[in-house]
Amino acid sequence: MAPLLALENISKRFGAVVVADSVNLALAEGEALGIIGPNGAGKTTLFGIAAGTVAPDAGRVIFAGEDITRLPPERRCRKGIARSFQVPQPFSGMTVFENVVVAAAFAGGVREASVYDACADLLDRCGLADKANKRAGGLTLLDRKRLELARALATKPRVLLLDEVAGGLTEHECAALVTLIKDVRAGGVSIVWIEHVVHALLAAVDRLLVLHGGKFIAEGDPRSVIRSPQVAEIYMGIAADA
Repeated sequence: MAPLLALENISKRFGAVVVADSVNLALAEGEALGIIGPNGAGKTTLFGIAAGTVAPDAGRVIFAGEDITRLPPERRCRKGIARSFQVPQPFSGMTVFENVVVAAAFAGGVREASVYDACADLLDRCGLADKANKRAGGLTLLDRKRLELARALATKPRVLLLDEVAGGLTEHECAALVTLIKDVRAGGVSIVWIEHVVHALLAAVDRLLVLHGGKFIAEGDPRSVIRSPQVAEIYMGIAADA
């Protein structure tokens, strides 16, 4: 079966820095895929290429069998690709509810009033119902991350790209977020998740990729990949013969 989302022979460099060197990635329908790698490895750049905010130097982005390499971000969003950002970027002066309504109405190309009920249900699902009328700029970090996720889900994605959503959270908050992400996946959304909080990934993904030096240097069962001496040395700074 063809992958739902594929990056084919993607290359990208910024000056002398190579962040992607003929990278290939395939996400199956219904799969949850994790990506780890050192800071600066190019993980977020790959998300930008998939979502359309960064243009590759070479290669193709394929979604549901269609070449979308040259489509702008808003077209990709309406086709079913949504992403969160490492640093939540809500409309701070708007309420939580208004933030989600804007996302839903934009993605659906419909009037705002027509998505009110769906947005209210989504806020309840994401644990934000009691904060619907609060200004987004006044939320805690956990709730800003929940709002970031709610806004992405409001676009009704088939693929959700999560960029370090567990960073900065307490253990309890991280567990709550993982539970929410599992619920999203159970609802039929395929997921690619970049994360430094490795135990969160191990709790939620089927397959793990390790990005280093512009290439994926390990792939497979998450726990097997984490135990790999090569991954320990490159990603965690532990000598392979230690």
